[in-house]
Amino acid sequence: MRNAGRICLLTVLVVAFTLLIAAGSSAADASQSFAGSWSFDPSQSKGVGMMAEGTIVTTIKQTKKEIVVDDVSVFQGQSSTQHTVYDVSGSPVTNTSMMAGQATTRSRWVGARLVTEWESAGTIAGSVSRRTETRYLSPDGRTMYLESARAGSEPMLIVFVRGR
Repeated sequence: MRNAGRICLLTVLVVAFTLLIAAGSSAADASQSFAGSWSFDPSQSKGVGMMAEGTIVTTIKQTKKEIVVDDVSVFQGQSSTQHTVYDVSGSPVTNTSMMAGQATTRSRWVGARLVTEWESAGTIAGSVSRRTETRYLSPDGRTMYLESARAGSEPMLIVFVRGR
C-alpha cells in the first residue's frame, strides 16, 4: 500500500510539473508577439548613421507560421515602403532589402528571439553577402529591438517603440 501511495504522489507531482511547464511555455509564446504598429526610435538605436534622420513606421502581422512586416519610411523627404515575410519554420523565402536588393531569408525562433539569415548577391561578381537579423522584445513588450550584423562587423541596433 505504501508503494501505491508513493506512486500516486509521484504521479501528482509529475502532472503538476508538466502543467507548470505548459503554462510557462504559453507565457513565452505570448511575449514573442511582434504584432502591432511600431515607430523607429533613433535616440535608443545604435550604429544607424544617417538613418537617425528619418522616420520608420512598421506594421507587423503574425501567425504561428509567419510574420509579415510592412515598413513605411521617410528619409530626406522621400517615402519608401518595404514588405518582408518571415517563415518561422526555416523554409527559404525571397525578400527584397532596400540596401541589398533581392535576398533569400531563413527564419527560426531561438528562445524568444526571431533570428533571420539574409543571403544576397555581393558587390563583387559571384560573391555572396550574408547578414544575421535578430528581432526581440523588451520584457514589458513595449520596445522591439532589431539587431543586424555581418560577420566581423559591429551590429546595428534599430529600436522601435510600440504604437499607442
